[in-house]
Amino acid sequence: MWTNFFKLRIFCCLLAVLMVVVLVIIVTEVEYLDHETVSATFIDSSGQVVLSQATGISRNPYCGYEHQTLSRQERLEEDSLLATLQGQVPDVGLVPFVKSTDPSSSYFVILNSAAFFRVGSQLEVLVHVQDFQRKPKKYGGDYLQAKIHSPKLQAGAVGRVVDYKNGFYKVFFTLLWPGKVKVSISLVHPSEGIRVLQHLQEEKPDRVYFKSLFRSGRISETTECNVCLPGSLPLCNFTDLYTGEPWFCFKPKKLPCSSRINHFKGGYLKGLLTATESAFFQSGVNIKMPINSSGPDWVTVVPRRIKEVPEGSETFPSGYYYKDQWKPRRFKMRHFNDPDNITECLQRKMVYLFGDSTIRQWFDYLTTFVPDLVEFQMGSPKNVGPFLAVDQKHNILLKYRCHGPPIRFTTVFSNELHYVANELNGIVGGRNTVIAISLWSHFSTYPLEVYIRRLRNIRRSVVQLLDRSPRTVVVIRTANAQELGPEVSLFNSDWYNFQLDTILRRMFSGVGVYLVDAWEMTLAHYLPHKLHPDEVIVKNQLDMFLSFVCPLET
Repeated sequence: MWTNFFKLRIFCCLLAVLMVVVLVIIVTEVEYLDHETVSATFIDSSGQVVLSQATGISRNPYCGYEHQTLSRQERLEEDSLLATLQGQVPDVGLVPFVKSTDPSSSYFVILNSAAFFRVGSQLEVLVHVQDFQRKPKKYGGDYLQAKIHSPKLQAGAVGRVVDYKNGFYKVFFTLLWPGKVKVSISLVHPSEGIRVLQHLQEEKPDRVYFKSLFRSGRISETTECNVCLPGSLPLCNFTDLYTGEPWFCFKPKKLPCSSRINHFKGGYLKGLLTATESAFFQSGVNIKMPINSSGPDWVTVVPRRIKEVPEGSETFPSGYYYKDQWKPRRFKMRHFNDPDNITECLQRKMVYLFGDSTIRQWFDYLTTFVPDLVEFQMGSPKNVGPFLAVDQKHNILLKYRCHGPPIRFTTVFSNELHYVANELNGIVGGRNTVIAISLWSHFSTYPLEVYIRRLRNIRRSVVQLLDRSPRTVVVIRTANAQELGPEVSLFNSDWYNFQLDTILRRMFSGVGVYLVDAWEMTLAHYLPHKLHPDEVIVKNQLDMFLSFVCPLET
């Protein structure tokens, strides 16, 4: 009996020791996870705190943008934006290719083409879309782009498309110059393709993926990163402490999260579409294809009478090209054709350019065109930055910095991943401070909430900057159209970027910033669409930007 008693005591002691060891391990693991990985809890839509079923390993069963803490006003704004954009997609089931929109059998008609048109008159065009069986479509949702242009005059302007959701569309143009004016309508994507793009946007936000290199001594590992990461592997949480912008990487097996060295684009997912879906994305068939006219595709416009239809009485379009120069309708734009004009405008100013490669084009143009603006070699990676240029004689400072992730650049050092909102918070501002922001292309693969969150943070910082320094000039460069093929359409479609552009305009309306309408400036021009527009378009963008900084004296 005593032998059994001692055996029982020894067993209890061993069990107690084992429990202490287990507790120490658990506490250590919790502390380790708390510092190195994502929390395994989240708040559901009812506001209840829900614990992950995993023990010891962090799970990421949600995306950060799905569980934001928003004020009532922010929630109403987001719901309004989403409702507006989601209402543009038709609620139809799977449609066979032959019943999808065929641009070659669709047509447009100029209404009252025999009428007498003056500069300032409205031109209406009716578009009727048909399928590949030459049967009329009964629903809308096609993404169309429309413009009027006069090639000999190097003139052009965009039109406003109204979808009647029954296979008919009406396009409204304002005739802004005299002469022979031609109408061009293009089908960018059929409505059936739009449904596919929307599905990818909501269900495959990781179709562009990113990576980071982690290194310590001779040990190095590379793992995948993104706004959201699926699965149950441990994660490194690189969510920004000030803005709350989420960013995660799979945790290296041997290294701590603090050993991250850089960030770079990993690549693009393949095999995203079925054979049926791929048929909706064919170059030369249904991507950016012209729709022909049934009848005349041009009208003759005569000059308007004096004081008839004053310039700037309407807001759409925002401007037009004439002799290759952009002419905004709301104010007189200067043309900075001489480097000395730019130097005079920017004298004693600090100019900050934040964003993607489309605003880096501004930095490249200015440092190439203005000889006194000398780039300071900082050893930054090519096309990545940050970049700095100085004109010591005229006291000009020009800086470019890319926005924080997601950013599809080759390699960005981790310590150079700065969020625009945080950069703005560190600027004092004033009448000699100029800020330009362009941020859109790298968000095209994500649900719209991701972009709304980013703009909300930037807008908050802009408002605070203008409150403390009202004379600061803040300019927003909008998105622009680009060349499209079957693969590019799945990642950077004009339809995606049109959505982002719509959100950007609405969120910054009434904030006190200026807008460079790169969207209209690319659509209205005769040159082919490019992600990075040609120099003549960039020059017009910069002329508009500099006109905000140094307006004509009136």
